[in-house]
Amino acid sequence: MGKKQIMLPANEVDLTAVKYVPEKIEAPHLTGLWFKLFVKVMEAPVIGSLIASHLKEKNGITEILKNTVIPEVPMFIPQFPLQEPEPGVVCLEEDGKPEERVALALKCLPHYDPTCRWSSDSGEPFQFRYWKIRDYGYAYRSKLTTPSMASDFSFFVLFRSSSRLINLCHAKGCRTLYLSNGVKDDIDCYPHPSKGGSKWFHEVRQVKADGVSVSRLRNSGAILVGKTNMHEFGMGTTGNNPNYGTPGNPHNPKRYTGGSSSGSAAIVASGLCSAALGTDGGGSVRIPASLCGVVGLKTTFGRTDLTGSLWEAGTVTIIGPITATVEDAILVYAAISGSSPADRIRLNPSIPCLPDLSSSEGSNILGSLTLGKYTKWFNDVSSTDISDKCEDVLNQLFRLYGCKTTEIVIPELRELRTAHTVTFGSESLCLLNPDCEAGKGVRLTNDTRTNLALFRSFAASDYISAQCLRRRIMYYHMEIFKKVDVIVTPTTGMTAPEIPESALAVGETNLQVVASLMQFAMTANVLGLPAISVPIGHDKQGLPIGLQLIGRPWCEASILRLAAAIEEISAEYRKKPVEFYDIFKGKSNFNSFHD
Repeated sequence: MGKKQIMLPANEVDLTAVKYVPEKIEAPHLTGLWFKLFVKVMEAPVIGSLIASHLKEKNGITEILKNTVIPEVPMFIPQFPLQEPEPGVVCLEEDGKPEERVALALKCLPHYDPTCRWSSDSGEPFQFRYWKIRDYGYAYRSKLTTPSMASDFSFFVLFRSSSRLINLCHAKGCRTLYLSNGVKDDIDCYPHPSKGGSKWFHEVRQVKADGVSVSRLRNSGAILVGKTNMHEFGMGTTGNNPNYGTPGNPHNPKRYTGGSSSGSAAIVASGLCSAALGTDGGGSVRIPASLCGVVGLKTTFGRTDLTGSLWEAGTVTIIGPITATVEDAILVYAAISGSSPADRIRLNPSIPCLPDLSSSEGSNILGSLTLGKYTKWFNDVSSTDISDKCEDVLNQLFRLYGCKTTEIVIPELRELRTAHTVTFGSESLCLLNPDCEAGKGVRLTNDTRTNLALFRSFAASDYISAQCLRRRIMYYHMEIFKKVDVIVTPTTGMTAPEIPESALAVGETNLQVVASLMQFAMTANVLGLPAISVPIGHDKQGLPIGLQLIGRPWCEASILRLAAAIEEISAEYRKKPVEFYDIFKGKSNFNSFHD
């Protein structure tokens, strides 16, 4: 029997006494035949429960959920105090037309100078940069190519790269958002099925219309190229998917893309789209964006409408863009933003705003920002390449703009992980349990079945305890945001991990890797905070590194403004991926697809 623990109320915790304890996950790493056998054992009625109990006890979950008295009342959905208006922003109408919001967003961007993007003789950029949405617009207006030619090339390459897509959908037309766009397979894109990366979910859930975010993109003129691959039902952070193939990282195809929005990140990083939609329930937009060297934006919970996705009933998941550049994230965010009617009642969102990057006051606004850094957590990464690169960016922000970085302390990070595991796990069970009970569960991947077996071991009291922890952790962060504007961390605790050959056919369970990839991401999901991952360079193996910015509730404009500055600082360190296709040249930097 565990010893009873009684937590002090959050407002009585002495932050000077908080000690950082590095996470160490105790769980087996399995692939191949041993993994298949482990799944069978985990699903066995008696021994499976014993194994789940052992894993929870070894990782401190039982102590937190069963043996601890938590004085706070539960918080079942993120609840935020009112926020002060951000400086230097342009406000969007919540019910405005998406194309009008995008047109307004274009006016917020710095002046577009084609000579900085194209050389006069060959159409090549002066140095490697991803093509932006405004580049597409310029190319079409200048007759360098046409929307049909660009999208046809994308379709040709994507057809040859099937592990990145689940369905192709060729939709003609172009008005405002001059780009092709991918849609993650858990967001409805009529008439194509939403499979959630599974082999069967489309059999039990019919797609009758576009999801709200997809509809808004269509209204903005986006050309939708297909449903992108994903880690099955979002229950993993590597992107492994034996059902449809595991996409390789464009910077090193033998490495994972990250997940669960794996296909979305892969097609953006390889140059085939400037933007793609993902969903983020535990870092699933930011993690693959970081590992693939692109931008991933998680909005405040409730900022984007989840209607028409698998996660309509969730409290940790959002729909957000993965894009080649920060300005493209701003444009897609403008197109898809707008809370659902239900969220406007229960969350009382602030009006969505964009940073006015065309204003001369931008540097002064940046200089007024205070960044919060929990150094011991910040440095708890697999390689100093990651922390050193992130630290260098913070130093440059201070030198160029005067952004101050101040030390903060974030208590109870282990409790935060537990709260996320129980909350996301319970919401996943609500989605899948009826069909699993009807016999569909045996058609899930081994990874998903293992996770569900663990999630089923949580009791109703565990869920309540997790929501009490959520309120405590929200209190700590709202206190931090009284002193700082943005919390800065690496996006992930490691760069892209290797794909074991034995994991391709039957999957993989490696909770140590999962924990390292998620350790900085979960905060924004449990608390519903906005966050963005910005590429800032590479490690010694040439793998991308991302810096994460976590903002106050509803303050997407602040993190987008800071992200744009970081992107500019880091532009010279951005490398062309090994697998990169130049849409406007109609060929890639390698010729394998011509075979």
